Amino acid sequence: MARPKMLKLPEVLEEIEMSRAAFYRMRARGKAPKLIKLPNGHIRCRRSDLDAWWATHEIAA
Repeated sequence: MARPKMLKLPEVLEEIEMSRAAFYRMRARGKAPKLIKLPNGHIRCRRSDLDAWWATHEIAA
């Protein structure tokens, strides 16, 4: 079974076109994609979690 794709925080920020400060404000409000903190302190986001977050924020045209 393949491991899920994990994105680094800078990759997430680039994709959602947001600054780190704005992202952490959104995270404090509970509106950010789900993140995982690794034992070494690094932050990752599963591709599937980011895609699910995008899906909840789509606006019908």
